[in-house]
Amino acid sequence: MKQKYLECGKIINIHGIRGALKIEPWCDSPEVAASLSTIYFPENDGSYTKAQVKKASAAGRFVLMTLDGVETPEQAREYKGRVFYADRNDIPLEEGDFFLADIIGLPVYDADTGKLYGNIKDADFSRHTPLYTVETEKGDVLYPAIPEFVKEIDIETGIKICPISGFFDEV
Repeated sequence: MKQKYLECGKIINIHGIRGALKIEPWCDSPEVAASLSTIYFPENDGSYTKAQVKKASAAGRFVLMTLDGVETPEQAREYKGRVFYADRNDIPLEEGDFFLADIIGLPVYDADTGKLYGNIKDADFSRHTPLYTVETEKGDVLYPAIPEFVKEIDIETGIKICPISGFFDEV
């Protein structure tokens, strides 16, 4: 089931004297996080609290953001360390693109034989070579998430790969 709210970043500090927040974005780019007009904070009971974005701009690899009702450094400090979310409908996707959250748990198959290797446990696109962590019966396998080895991604049915020799030999 697709999640309504997606992790988008973490508030890592305050900025200035007017209650601005310094954010480490987890989106494709800082500009995506800066384009959000509403963000959400998870609560202990599983609900989300809505916060309206007054102003946001990319600042290098970070985002500087002010929220309605947050006017002072003391108010901003209350948000430090919190992860924030966005409604999936507020983030535009290009044709053929998908959210990483939607592939977690998908099965991973051999593109030629249909053999099941395991399921996607994690995806890390912050590295030079993006990696999937494939959870197998024998343990986790880090697998390059690049077109040479990943032949098809279907968020309904799974991921088809061309396995690299030695990666899944024990599976």
